[in-house]
Amino acid sequence: MKAAGLFFLLVLAVWGQDTSYLGFDRNEYPGDSSLKTLHQTFSYAGYWLNNPPGATSNSWTGHRAAVEAAGFGFLVLFNGRLYAQLKSVANAQQLGKVDAQSAAASARREGFPQATILFLDQEQGGRMLPEQKAYIYAWVDGVIAAGFRAGIYCSAIPAPDGSNVVTAEDIREAAGARKVVYWAINDACPPAPGCSFSQQLPRPTESGISFAEIWQFAQSPQRKDVAGHCTNYNRDGNCYPPGTAPAQGLHVDLNTATSVDPSHGRLR
Repeated sequence: MKAAGLFFLLVLAVWGQDTSYLGFDRNEYPGDSSLKTLHQTFSYAGYWLNNPPGATSNSWTGHRAAVEAAGFGFLVLFNGRLYAQLKSVANAQQLGKVDAQSAAASARREGFPQATILFLDQEQGGRMLPEQKAYIYAWVDGVIAAGFRAGIYCSAIPAPDGSNVVTAEDIREAAGARKVVYWAINDACPPAPGCSFSQQLPRPTESGISFAEIWQFAQSPQRKDVAGHCTNYNRDGNCYPPGTAPAQGLHVDLNTATSVDPSHGRLR
């Protein structure tokens, strides 16, 4: 290969690594009629496989085909267990296995292909306690055994208890040889840009987690204790995408990723 051609390929490779794509996630399905407007801003959407945190039902169920037809890629999510639930059961590891089977079965029902990355939503931060680690790794192993890939949504923010433990690093250090994709949450400004839709998107590694492939950098509503220095949220505390009005209630969380389809959940 000529030197000029090799140089061009190297430039493309580096450029591709630095390219970031904007996506959104929210607990409630935005409705089929909103997908076209949202796709003008976002490349991919979060998609829940079970009830989101605090919800008693899952409004995303049955909408995978519509989301893909609108042009979106996916971030496929399964809501995990809180520590209060894990410490009250006899075997947290067994519960992780059961929930992995549930996640895989739901992904199949929704039509996601094999090898789609399913993300475990780990809402609690700090150092993971033994029951939490038993649950997390059993879930990861179960999802992989079912033919999918495993990811985890977890904090990239040092714990405020004085230990400075970062959940993503804590989980990765004890994961052994397991292949896990990390979706980091850090909505503190800085490093987060807040409720920003700038074309100059940050890279996931700017979250503070060098191995992150996705970074959630804004949440709705704004977390005053963490994101209090962010000045670009709506005055009601939420983040609304371009082309929508606050009265529509389409508040979103914002993510940047290295792919237009971070879960690789599209069929075509």
